[in-house]
Amino acid sequence: MIGMTFGFGALEAELWKLVFVMTRIGAALLAAPFFGAGTVPVQLRVAITGALAVLVCAWVPVQVPAALFSVQGLLMIGGEVLVGLTLGFILQLCFAAPVLAAEQIGGAMGLSLATAVDPVSGAQSPALGQYFTVLLTLVFLGLGGHLQFIALVIESYSAFPPGQTWLGAERFEVVAGFGSAMFLAALAIALPVTLVLLLVQVLTGVISRSAPSLNLFALGLPLGVLAGLAALILAVPLLIEQFGDLPEQGLEQVGSLLAR
Repeated sequence: MIGMTFGFGALEAELWKLVFVMTRIGAALLAAPFFGAGTVPVQLRVAITGALAVLVCAWVPVQVPAALFSVQGLLMIGGEVLVGLTLGFILQLCFAAPVLAAEQIGGAMGLSLATAVDPVSGAQSPALGQYFTVLLTLVFLGLGGHLQFIALVIESYSAFPPGQTWLGAERFEVVAGFGSAMFLAALAIALPVTLVLLLVQVLTGVISRSAPSLNLFALGLPLGVLAGLAALILAVPLLIEQFGDLPEQGLEQVGSLLAR
């Protein structure tokens, strides 16, 4: 066993315990949306992780390995990272569904070239996806989803004590099943608008066949954009309902993962 000591006794033991607890919390916040956004400073993320770790150390009895840098200690740290990343990844799937729907809607509207850097993931995403992400973030924060997620991360120390963090095939099956549910959610978000755009494209095709002298691109692109914007305005009640269900479903899936 490889144990590092600096001669501070009990104070040093509490420090290593704090660092060990911060591993799972930091991994969960890094993988979760909003907390793990590129626009969130690393210093702020570390401060939030440290504050939560202090509360966990005070509330939850956590058994820390005798030597963190031994083989057993590194395996336990790997298990902590696995649990934290899994909890955050489940919530990340909720925010991926609207972006996936925006890809389909933007491609049908002809706005696939209008892209910008997503502040959450740091990757290129359509402009419509930025709108959906901001809207879902506001709904998520308004419903107190960030507080519920933090509570579930703290509760995970009771469901997965350190050293017993192997999730197993049945829990990975839950994560994979929730991923398929997010594809269905993205389909439900994009379906009303894409149906309207499909009708517009069929209408544009009929007009171009009946009047070949008309410029299809000059007529079809503006008509598709206008029809898409009108369909998005009319579908706002449906979008709000879908966006209200997504965070709830994500938090329920995190809770079901801890309950198994």
